[in-house]
Amino acid sequence: MNMIRIAIFASGSGSNAEKITQYFQEKENIKVSLILSNKKDAYVLERAKKLSVPARAFTRAELQSDAILEILRDHNIDFTVLAGFLLLVPSHLVEAFPERIVNIHPALLPKYGGHGMYGDNVHQAVVAASEKETGITIHYVNEKYDEGAIIFQASCPVNEGDMPEDVASKVHQLEYQHYPQVIESVIINSFKKS
Repeated sequence: MNMIRIAIFASGSGSNAEKITQYFQEKENIKVSLILSNKKDAYVLERAKKLSVPARAFTRAELQSDAILEILRDHNIDFTVLAGFLLLVPSHLVEAFPERIVNIHPALLPKYGGHGMYGDNVHQAVVAASEKETGITIHYVNEKYDEGAIIFQASCPVNEGDMPEDVASKVHQLEYQHYPQVIESVIINSFKKS
């Protein structure tokens, strides 16, 4: 397998982006080559600097145009990972990377997915509904929020008395534990076929 280059899209702090980048620093054939954010003050851009990964912020207009696609091509990106990225991926990007864009969602889809369901909003909804369990869903990205084919799910209990921040902490642990390995297995399977 030739070197596979990953771009990570993130909107916030970037803890998942950091874990993914560190995971692939140990790998020979896969590396994180670019980190992109739709927020110029997102902490993920600072993390990228510390990890020596090229990074840049972009505007919503650039995402909708071909500008981002050109940036991905300039960096020879083969695979795209969403890690806390809050904008809908436009169809021209989905078409350019068929089954090569994955996302992680902090709930067991199809529950608690869709527009506006991210981060603390999800955990608050899970607690408010007195769910007994929640977890993560890793899925392919299509043109709709959280509706792409599911690749992997892992669950954790929601205990009586858990607050949204308790649930968030459990879900983050699942994300850090599983997301890098699942990305790796999807890439290996995807590029075997091509």
